[in-house]
Amino acid sequence: MLFLLIASLRTRKKPEDMTVSVIIPAYNESNTIEHVIGIVRSIGYVSETIVVDDGSTDGTAEIAERAGAKVIKHSKNKGKGAAIKTGFKKSKGDVAVFLDADLHTLTVEQVEKIIKPILNGEADITKTKFKREAGRVTELTAKPLLKFFFPELKFDQPLSGQFAAKRSFLNSINLEDDYGVDVGIVLDADVRGMRVKEVDIGKIEHVMSSLSDLNIVATEVVRTIVDRAMEYGRVTMMDSLGKAIRMGILGLSLITLGVFCIFFIRFIPLNIGLAIVGIGAAVAIFYIARIARMSFKVVRRSEVRFQTLKSFFYMHSPIIVSGLILLAMLTTLLGAVHVDDGKISIQPNSRNLIIWNQPHENQSIDVRGPYTVDSAVENEYSSLRMPQEALNTLELNYGDSIYIDNEKYSVNSTLPGEDNIIRMPYTARNYLGIQIGDSISDSDLRNVFKNLYVEKALNLSDQNITMKQGFVIKTNNEAGRTVNIYINNQKVATTLGVLKNGTYTIYVDGSAYKTIRFNDQNPNKTYSIYMGNSLIKVEIGDRVPSDMEFAQSSEGKFLNFVSS
Repeated sequence: MLFLLIASLRTRKKPEDMTVSVIIPAYNESNTIEHVIGIVRSIGYVSETIVVDDGSTDGTAEIAERAGAKVIKHSKNKGKGAAIKTGFKKSKGDVAVFLDADLHTLTVEQVEKIIKPILNGEADITKTKFKREAGRVTELTAKPLLKFFFPELKFDQPLSGQFAAKRSFLNSINLEDDYGVDVGIVLDADVRGMRVKEVDIGKIEHVMSSLSDLNIVATEVVRTIVDRAMEYGRVTMMDSLGKAIRMGILGLSLITLGVFCIFFIRFIPLNIGLAIVGIGAAVAIFYIARIARMSFKVVRRSEVRFQTLKSFFYMHSPIIVSGLILLAMLTTLLGAVHVDDGKISIQPNSRNLIIWNQPHENQSIDVRGPYTVDSAVENEYSSLRMPQEALNTLELNYGDSIYIDNEKYSVNSTLPGEDNIIRMPYTARNYLGIQIGDSISDSDLRNVFKNLYVEKALNLSDQNITMKQGFVIKTNNEAGRTVNIYINNQKVATTLGVLKNGTYTIYVDGSAYKTIRFNDQNPNKTYSIYMGNSLIKVEIGDRVPSDMEFAQSSEGKFLNFVSS
C-alpha cells in the first residue's frame, strides 16, 4: 500500500507541467467560431483545441476545421452539456477549458486568466465573471435558488459559461447534458471541498438570446440546482416537517441512549443516563406533537389522499421505526421488573443468540432465554419444570434427573403459556442461591447448575434394556471421548463426555457390576458386561470436545443398564 502511495505521488504532475485542452461547444456559430479558435490556438501551452459541432446547419463545422481545430460532430442537437461531455471524453489534457463559441470579442488575456490559476496551483476549478448587462436567468432564478439552498456560495456570476477544471475532478462527477452543466460543476465542486476561483475577465459580448431560449436555459438551470439540493440533502435540511421529524428521531435516539447508559454501560454514572433520558423525552414529546399537528393539517387540506399518504410513509417511516425500537426496549425492561417488599428492581437479561459453525442436530442458529425463576407447582416437591430451550443448553431431556443437595429432581415440561419459566421447589432454589423472580440468561444457565450430578436416560435399540448415564455438568468444553454401546456385537447407541483419569463404575439394575480404571494415556478401550442372555460391550472411542463430564465412582453411576 505504501509503495502504491509513493508511486502515485511520483506520477502526479506539478501544475506547471499540466497539459491543456480547450473544448468549444458550438451550435450554428459560423460568424464567431473562427475568431474564438484563432485566439485559443495562439496560446502556446494549449495542446489541443476541440470544437464539438452540436448539429449545426450553417457550416460551423467546416469553418472550425479550416481554422485548425479538431472537430467532433453530433448528428443532431443534443444540448450544451452533451457537447461538453463529448469534447471532454475525446480530450487528453490534464486541464479542460470550456469556452462558448459566440464570444466575438474574446482575447488571449481573457483565456489565460481562466487557465493560469490552475497551472499556478492556486485553484482546482476556475469560473469567470465579466462586465455585461445583468443576466436575466442569473438574477431572477439562479441566484435566489442558490442563496436558499447553497448560501455558502458567494459568486457574482454563478452561470458563467467560461470555466476550466482539472481532469481528475471532472472524471469524478456527472456532467449535465443541458444548460445546467455550468452550475452543476460549481455545486459539485463546492460540496466536495474543491478550490473554486472566480476570475474577472473584463468585458465580453455574447449574442443576445431570445426570451424563448432563455426560458429553456432557466428551466434547465433550476432543475440542476434543485436536483443537487436534493442529492446533497439541502432540501430536507430546510423543510419544517423534515426538521421536526429529524428532531423527533433525535429525541427518541437520546432516550434509547440514556436507557443503554442506565442499564448496560457501567462507566457512565446513573445521573447522566437519567439526564439523557429526560432531555430526549422532552425533545421527542415536543417534536412528535408538532409532527402530528403539521401532518394532520396537510392531510386535511390535501385532495389527493393516496399520494399524500404515500409521501407521508416515506417521510414518517424513520421516526416510526425509531419509536418501535424504543418501545421494544422498554417492553423488554418492563418484563424484567421485580417488586419485593416495596422495592422495585429492573434486571434486564437478553436472549442468547447461538450460531453453530457446523449444523448441530439439523440447526445452525437458535435464540434461547432468558428464563424467569418461579415456585414449583403445588405438591411437586421432587420435580423441576424447564423450557425445552433450557434443556437444550443443559444437554438434558424430559425425564432426566438432576441431583441438588443429594436430592433427586426429575425434569418435566413447562406448563402451557410458560415457555420461559423455570419452576423449582424451595429447597432446590435455596441450595442454588436463587429466588423467585430472578432472571437467568441462557449463557449463565450452566453456571447455575454447574458441578451438579445428572442422570440421562438413553434408549437402546434393544427394547428390553435401558441405559442411564451419570454426568457432572461443566461450563467449558474439554477433550472428551465417544462411548459406543454394543449388544450382542451390534452397535445400538453412541454417547460422549469427558473421561478423566480415575475409576468409573458400571451398574446393572442399580447394583455395581464392574469398576474400570481409565488412563487417558493408555486406555483399555472395550469392557464386557453380561446381562441375562445379552452380551453388552462398552467401547471407549475417539476424542471429541464436550462440556458434560462422566461421573466417576465417587460421584455417581458412570453407566447403569436397566432391564425394561
